[in-house]
Amino acid sequence: MDGVLFQATIFLVAMVVAVPLSARLGFGSVLGYLAAGIVIGPGLGMVGGHETAELQHMAEFGVVMMLFLIGLELEPRALWDMRHRLLGLGGLQIGLTTAAILLGAIWLGQAWTVALAVGMTLALSSTAIVLQTLNEKGLMQTSGGRSAFSVLLTQDIAVIPMLALLPLLELPRTVDMVFGTVFERANKAQETAEAAPHEAAQNFIAGLPGWAATLVTVAAVAAIILAGVYLTRPVFRFIHAARLREMYTALALLIVVGISFLMMLVGLSPALGAFLAGVVLANSEFRHELESDLAPFKGLLLGLFFITVGAGMNFGVLAGAPFLVLGLAGGLIVTKGAILYVLGRVFRLRGRDLWLFTLSLAQAGEFGFVLVAFSNQQNVLPRGMSEILLLVIALTMLITPLLFLLFDKLSWRMGEAAEPPEADKIDRTGEVIIAGIGRFGQVVNRLVRSSGFGTVVLDNDLAAIQRMRRFGVKGFFGDPTRPDLLHAAGLGEARVLVAALDDPDACVRLVSFARRERPDMHIVARARDRTHVFRLYQAGANDIVREVFDGSLRAGRYVLENVGLTDFEAAEAEKLFYQHDRQSVRELAALWDPDVPTLENAAYIARARELESDLQTMLLSQIEEGTAAPKERRDD
Repeated sequence: MDGVLFQATIFLVAMVVAVPLSARLGFGSVLGYLAAGIVIGPGLGMVGGHETAELQHMAEFGVVMMLFLIGLELEPRALWDMRHRLLGLGGLQIGLTTAAILLGAIWLGQAWTVALAVGMTLALSSTAIVLQTLNEKGLMQTSGGRSAFSVLLTQDIAVIPMLALLPLLELPRTVDMVFGTVFERANKAQETAEAAPHEAAQNFIAGLPGWAATLVTVAAVAAIILAGVYLTRPVFRFIHAARLREMYTALALLIVVGISFLMMLVGLSPALGAFLAGVVLANSEFRHELESDLAPFKGLLLGLFFITVGAGMNFGVLAGAPFLVLGLAGGLIVTKGAILYVLGRVFRLRGRDLWLFTLSLAQAGEFGFVLVAFSNQQNVLPRGMSEILLLVIALTMLITPLLFLLFDKLSWRMGEAAEPPEADKIDRTGEVIIAGIGRFGQVVNRLVRSSGFGTVVLDNDLAAIQRMRRFGVKGFFGDPTRPDLLHAAGLGEARVLVAALDDPDACVRLVSFARRERPDMHIVARARDRTHVFRLYQAGANDIVREVFDGSLRAGRYVLENVGLTDFEAAEAEKLFYQHDRQSVRELAALWDPDVPTLENAAYIARARELESDLQTMLLSQIEEGTAAPKERRDD
């Protein structure tokens, strides 16, 4: 017990010290986790051996949970829509990378069976590191990020046939292990721990004929789907009746752990099974509950997994053959990167997205550890080669955060933003064009549509358009300041344009262009502040609404009602303030000069002070004339 607590303390201290420091330096959390593991493992020797290997197996559930949560975000229809990238982009990446590494290994003198096993192992990339980093950097929704996710998902699926194929590549028992004489090591306990899950699976289906093993596998997948569709709702209702918050967390963990165990029993990937369950539950009303319950466990276990990878790196092998190990790691990154770059161009990725796709997937992955351990169990790889492969995989994973930093540098030097998705084809027009569907535009759109008038909504925020569509409101993605999109939306025939863009400069450009094209159109514009009002006024807007002005007026009226004025008096004061402010804005707009800072415009400041004094006089006079003053009313 003392040893377990000591190891837990070491890992947690390393985590809370190294990860925030790495994030503040701009290296990201993953590099911090890996560096922490290297320091407490090979560096200081505080952890390692059998305990770290066992801990790594437990931490692999972080990868399983991550894929389950990703599945929750993907509806089955969305997964079907990805089929071309899964089969085309992902399938080609695995096939071409395996073939390239196979040929290279044969050229270096390895048997074709060994070369094929190495090729399959190194063709896989790190789902954990890549997805974690893409999410941290907000790159998941880019074209490059979605393409990388498609390849990673295909790789996770490909683990299944790889595990089935590896036993057919067994070496003769008398094979001369070239690497064994240099790197012979006595780590039998660790090897046994790594192979344990696969042994359990093989023992369960080993005695079954081929057709029975296939039937059991299909039955396991079908059980997950059917349970997700028909069993989760009754179980969640049963848990809800207990009214114990921790039971939701227990049920979420049961789903992930239970599916993982079932997949391992039939020899399938636990991560794939969890992803499948997530997709099945994506349309469930309990999706958000599951996400909130599992997210903390996923983060901690993924972090622990990365630390154990760093702690398990065998730098003794690196010291024994540094040029060989570093050359293999560098050669792997260059080879995979070249293949990914070519595939990215074939699948029409360009600029920043192409480099993101290329650099994010150029490493080996955590499933490589699984395949190497399984290959050792099946006598597919020479022992010494296995040691080198494990170190190469770990080194490429360690280099991955640096590749993302290289991507950031390349993006900055290219001087371009991420290529936006292609604008929607606008297939209808309306009496009202609403440019911008944020908090302001949504209310305008709801009011106008509910009153029976047709609207055409434009916005360059794809997420906002997608949210609207989920509520049954059609909108079109694209830059509302583009003349071609405005004309396609009916600028020549529409009666009203609502300029409700978040970007003040874009809003002014939109109003100016619309006024030039349609001098007769009525333009309602959203303004951020008074200066923005003046700019929109000069651009030609008819009605200008400051985004917080009306809400502030209502709040002021509520204040007056609760400090002594009657409801009627407060409403009249609000009305008078509104009328006076509109007149003041018109007068001040004539004095405002965009080339002169407001605080240096003497005429503007003088008139603004006069208008403010007039407002105070008018309000006090109205209150005194309407009834007794607030003080006298309180005395009564």
